Amino acid sequence: MAVNAQTLTNEEYFYGHKACGGCGGSLAIRLALKVLGARSVAVVPPNCMSTVGFIYPNMPFTVNGMIPPFGATAAVMSGIAAGAKALGLKDYHVVGFAGDGGTADIGLQALSGAVDRNDRIIYICYDNEAYMNTGVQKSGLTPYGTKTTTTPAGERFPGAIRPKKNIFEIMAAHDIPYAATVSVGYPEDFLRKLEKAKDVQGTSFLHVMAPCPTGWGTASEVSIALAKEAVDCGLWYLAEYEAGAFTLNRNPKEFTSTKDYLAKQGRFSHLKETDIAVISELRDAKWEKIRKNWVK
Repeated sequence: MAVNAQTLTNEEYFYGHKACGGCGGSLAIRLALKVLGARSVAVVPPNCMSTVGFIYPNMPFTVNGMIPPFGATAAVMSGIAAGAKALGLKDYHVVGFAGDGGTADIGLQALSGAVDRNDRIIYICYDNEAYMNTGVQKSGLTPYGTKTTTTPAGERFPGAIRPKKNIFEIMAAHDIPYAATVSVGYPEDFLRKLEKAKDVQGTSFLHVMAPCPTGWGTASEVSIALAKEAVDCGLWYLAEYEAGAFTLNRNPKEFTSTKDYLAKQGRFSHLKETDIAVISELRDAKWEKIRKNWVK
């Protein structure tokens, strides 16, 4: 039976946490564990979700979980999977929930190694586009023009001056069994891809757009709408990689306004028209490649 809004369990495996209102990362974990179920082991490195998820005696994880060293998420997941296999355990999932910095920067080596071994793990990167837990510093997945504490905006710089790393494509370049991009703004697409990932007999990787009201300078009640708008304006895309091929899941005929999306966020409040034009040009160049190479 397909997992969707009507069939999703009422059981809660990550609930009662102390994250900020409107936290996209917490929603990503909540939905993921509803699909993966009680026989899951959650590996959560030092990030916002481990901070709000392991505060004794308030323990919102009702599945087994642990905090590994920052750069070792995938390595620890591999060790757990090996131990479970040695014990002869059946019907379980080892799932990691790492942020953008813990994935594309600090944790990239361990993740690459896990994919190379094809360990049976599900790695989920919840991407709020900066190191939010330690003070909103730039990560490798911070987009061009973002104002952070390490990329302040001024007359000479628009904030971050590099675009996001193509982490989804980096994972695909490993010829990983399954990788996908998702957004909490399109939850049923997320649920469908989680259902796929749970059946993969090897490594799977999900890259989740997960807004952060604190770091983005937005109201808590607009997180889901922003995560949807990021897809609709073309600054995020929904895609899959499996069996050596890319599939684009959503191909908008027209993009909504990039300027309107950026204007709703405090981290982009400094942008000039020329900066917005650069962001739109980067988007268009990216989509030209996507449509040329991924759309049949």
